[in-house]
Amino acid sequence: MLIEVKVPQLSESVAEATLSAWHVKEGEAVSRDQNLIDIETDKVVLELPAPSAGVIVKIIKGNGATVVAGEVIAQLDTDATVGPLTTSAATPEPVVQTSAAVAASSAIPASAAPMAMPSARKIMDEKGLTATDVQGSGRGGRILKEDVSGVPKVAAPVATAVSPAPTFSAQSALPQPIAVNTDVITANRSEQRVPMSRLRVRVAERLLQSQATNAILTTFNEVNMAPVIELRKKYQEKFEKEHGVKLGFMSFFVKAAVAALKKYPVINASVDGNDIVYHGYFDIGIAVGSSRGLVVPILRDADQMSLAQIEKKIAEFGQKAKDGKLSLEELTGGTFSISNGGIFGSMLSTPIINPPQSAILGIHATKDRAVVENGQVVVRPINYLAMSYDHRIIDGREAVLGLVTIKEALEDPARLLLDI
Repeated sequence: MLIEVKVPQLSESVAEATLSAWHVKEGEAVSRDQNLIDIETDKVVLELPAPSAGVIVKIIKGNGATVVAGEVIAQLDTDATVGPLTTSAATPEPVVQTSAAVAASSAIPASAAPMAMPSARKIMDEKGLTATDVQGSGRGGRILKEDVSGVPKVAAPVATAVSPAPTFSAQSALPQPIAVNTDVITANRSEQRVPMSRLRVRVAERLLQSQATNAILTTFNEVNMAPVIELRKKYQEKFEKEHGVKLGFMSFFVKAAVAALKKYPVINASVDGNDIVYHGYFDIGIAVGSSRGLVVPILRDADQMSLAQIEKKIAEFGQKAKDGKLSLEELTGGTFSISNGGIFGSMLSTPIINPPQSAILGIHATKDRAVVENGQVVVRPINYLAMSYDHRIIDGREAVLGLVTIKEALEDPARLLLDI
């Protein structure tokens, strides 16, 4: 029986995806639930398991193809067998025919013009442009709308006779550079153009959206981390033995942040049109770096989690981000975020709000610094805190006092136990 392999259902906010990498070849036998291909969306990388055991008789969409939910990308024959020239009677000569079909449909000649997305094609038609007039920045050289926007309209052709374009090779048809000093172009001045991943494109869009739509302001404070460091040092061994996970600093920051959000609910709110939406729950996003870029998995109901549960979940998120296994559900939502640039050595930064949230806490590297206590100069492990907030709904008073609440909770961790 011939089965169609289709792109799985994507989330409501994801319109299309990219076929990242096929793990099987045409004519290859597969087992049920074997991962056939990685499908990259702007949030996660999905694995597409084989719906049944059989032979991949045809790959319709190759690596780098843009697809939508439900689109057929391959055909699987559950009755086929792998052999030199033998297949099932239901699909005569699938290997030979399929290989030729795939070579013709998915292989792109070096001289072929890059594909233009529909929105870009419309503008190109209006300006009289062809694919060779535009440098595509999308995956595989695809021409995006923004690539066309800055290209001037083609002037009307003059009556001067020119050589027909087909008589030139793809290389010679390109406009030749003018007044270039070739002496400075050496082997050690090479460049490499790499298309943005869907995740990187999405992150860029959201950060620009945040800057454009929020009235972002940042307030700063400093916190003496000595009490947390001493508490952690005292109970680290027992904590790890009891819970099977190390006691880190992030769980304290999460608990301190929740305390501030409870005290000043507007920091945990979001804007929806002309309305302010106050959230009665505390879903904290934890920014995590991965090989694909920055992702922000969510700690659901962080106010109901213990320090051990928070540490375990953060460790799980870190491993999943490394393996590219974070699910859409784990990356969706969130009412407040925490970004830890300190793990990379950052001393101070102004974090950008993760929309539709209205505030974000930035924490940094803890360093020994000279501070004044009771008129005396002493050395303390200091961490600079930064809270960026949307000034449209959060006034300076709430932002500043919210950050002070975080500072006080970290400098006196007993407050977190007593809820004061």
